[in-house]
Amino acid sequence: MSMHHKIRLIAGTFTLISLALGWWVNPLWFLFTAFVGVNLIQSSFTRWCLMEDILRKTGIHREA
Repeated sequence: MSMHHKIRLIAGTFTLISLALGWWVNPLWFLFTAFVGVNLIQSSFTRWCLMEDILRKTGIHREA
């Protein structure tokens, strides 16, 4: 799986989990949803992605 696909998978998963937590646990979890969205927008303009750096530092970025 390519780096872009991993990042999209993680972003989508974080978004859905935080929406569920915001709905059923505490509305403050919606702030995490907003954080993910802001980071996606930011990365489209700056071409820098925090999740990409995290995946590289952990070694998860390597393709199988």
